[in-house]
Amino acid sequence: MRSIKDYVLLYLKGMGMGAADVVPGVSGGTIAFISGIYEELIESINAFNLNNLKRLFSEGFGSFWKSINGNFLAVLFAGVFTSILSLAKLISICLEHYGIATWSFFFGLVVASIPLVWKQIKVKTYFNFLFAILGALIAYWVINIPPTQDPGSLWYLALSGMIAICAMILPGISGSFLLIILGSYITVLQAVNDRDIIKVITFLCGAGVGLLSFSRLLKWLFAKYHDLTVATLTGFLVGSLAKIWPWKHVSEWFIKHEGEVDEEKIALVTDNVSPFSFAELTGQESFLGIALAMALIGFAVIWGLERTAKRKA
Repeated sequence: MRSIKDYVLLYLKGMGMGAADVVPGVSGGTIAFISGIYEELIESINAFNLNNLKRLFSEGFGSFWKSINGNFLAVLFAGVFTSILSLAKLISICLEHYGIATWSFFFGLVVASIPLVWKQIKVKTYFNFLFAILGALIAYWVINIPPTQDPGSLWYLALSGMIAICAMILPGISGSFLLIILGSYITVLQAVNDRDIIKVITFLCGAGVGLLSFSRLLKWLFAKYHDLTVATLTGFLVGSLAKIWPWKHVSEWFIKHEGEVDEEKIALVTDNVSPFSFAELTGQESFLGIALAMALIGFAVIWGLERTAKRKA
């Protein structure tokens, strides 16, 4: 039985997942994994099956709620949605005006997560290293796919939700970045900020279908190939570092709605550069000291979460 304190901590973990999912390049699955709730999350999502739905009608709501670990899911996703609704605007402002500091913080989060995820491997073999390298290559390939343009249809928004949610529960693969690739990131962010209920519900319905489908695959992989799955997830984290490197030089822009009032520039091709050449290439200050401080704070946050989870265990 969880205590009130446990549920408060679970709610905060949900908020951490929600905040991470808003940022392109960071995955809420990473927060779930290193905070010790990842496999319980996958198991609970998988509990939404035909047998438990029958139990709803035969044994009542209480039995159904217990069978799906309802308290866990309700508190966790309450934290996720609270964070998304309250932090979407703030994170947008931080990325726009304090980009290097914000990316450095999340870079520190992911770097700290890598050894913690790798420790979950029970028996380390050469195959683990091979799958980790494969995962890193896949993640690096995904983050270099150029974005497309959102056609503006509700069906496409639902499809984007189905695809993005798969990444949101995978450590290292960012659902937000997949939304950028699909061209739907700005659409979803504006829908949340503007409280566009139709678009938000459409996106959530697509995400729900994708979540229920993909979680079953994850459960099977963890059951049959636990160590290889964790090794691949570790590789995903390593590969994602290229996306969230704080110092980037934009070499090609994508102009959305070119020539119109709502014309918008989106970075299409970016090159990672050193903080020492950043100022020369962009004419902007590198803020190296602030970046290092924010990265250390991000690193400390992850290790603090891991120590808390270890004490609870």
